[in-house]
Amino acid sequence: MQKPGGAHRWRMIFTVLGAVFVALGSFWLLEVMNKNAQDINASKQLNEPDYFITNFSLVRMDLTGKPSYIVSGTKLTHYPLDDSSDIDQPFVRKLSPGMPPMNMNAELAHIDQDNTRLQLHRNVVIDRVASPKAQNLTVKTEALTVFPDEERMETDLPVDILTGASRINGVGMKANNATGVVDVHNTLRMVLPPKPRPAAAAK
Repeated sequence: MQKPGGAHRWRMIFTVLGAVFVALGSFWLLEVMNKNAQDINASKQLNEPDYFITNFSLVRMDLTGKPSYIVSGTKLTHYPLDDSSDIDQPFVRKLSPGMPPMNMNAELAHIDQDNTRLQLHRNVVIDRVASPKAQNLTVKTEALTVFPDEERMETDLPVDILTGASRINGVGMKANNATGVVDVHNTLRMVLPPKPRPAAAAK
């Protein structure tokens, strides 16, 4: 025979256990929500810049310890998520032994891929004066990707190239500064200087 009040005690025990489980479930749900909120906030923080540098100048050295590239600008913004940087009003000077410097100007630049890729945007102008080893060179385009370590650059956009007295207008270009080879994918217009007339034969 069940003692009086036994069923009541079991109901109380079940009620208390139910409350404990609800409390634990609520605590677990709160922890999950807090963890998700922390992850979201951390992601937002990583997507946001962590530092700025104004009116800066950086020197990139080659494997021999000599200056290879000089990069300057009015503002550098660094993003920790992918360790990339944006540059306002970038100026890049490429230094090569035995060659005149190659200067690059643009309105914006983006550096990524462990500082091995430089993307120039808007009013990109490349200029190199003539030397005994190479003709003068001027390249104008709206976007250019530069790979400093490989000494090459490329674009898929229209380009205007002036080398010596020759001018080439085309779409798409690949250039190798080490070999001096410039390849225009689709040449739209080419203007070459007139060939010098042969000297008159002596009488």
